[in-house]
Amino acid sequence: MSDPANANANANVDEKVLQYEHFINEVLKRDLQKVLEHRDSVYEKISQYLQLKNTILSLQSDSLSSVRNEDFNMLRNEAGSHKLKADVDLGCNFYVQAEVEDPSRIFVAVGYGFFVEMTHDEALRFIEKKTSQLTAFTEQLTKDSAEIKANIRMVLEGLRELQGLSDLPERRRREVF
Repeated sequence: MSDPANANANANVDEKVLQYEHFINEVLKRDLQKVLEHRDSVYEKISQYLQLKNTILSLQSDSLSSVRNEDFNMLRNEAGSHKLKADVDLGCNFYVQAEVEDPSRIFVAVGYGFFVEMTHDEALRFIEKKTSQLTAFTEQLTKDSAEIKANIRMVLEGLRELQGLSDLPERRRREVF
């Protein structure tokens, strides 16, 4: 015959195990996923700024002669000024040809839907500052994700102790994510 106090203790342990598992799956893993997705979106922004930087550098280095690139054509018109012909993606890989009369000034997305007109040199300085700021932010997000992973690991260790399971050998352990 089993002891009612022992059965009640086992029920409490099972209830605690379910609460911790719920906490891991519904809170910690969701938070980790959000942080990683946010970090990936910041990496995407950095990539776009670096692509813009490369385009500006290409425009600057080839502005005195005709240039052919997969994204733009620089042509000299009769007055001696430069025109830029570019294929612009309107979305869903639908491209149209655009012609820019004066490519010496460009509009740069600075955030929150705002664009600022800048010279090439101003844009390059802005891109350097913005990418260093975004890189620092990704480093913080990486630290946050490591902290969440450590919290997941700690709760899993607590569950193991709560259930009285023996420690797994190092070679059999695997990363949570």
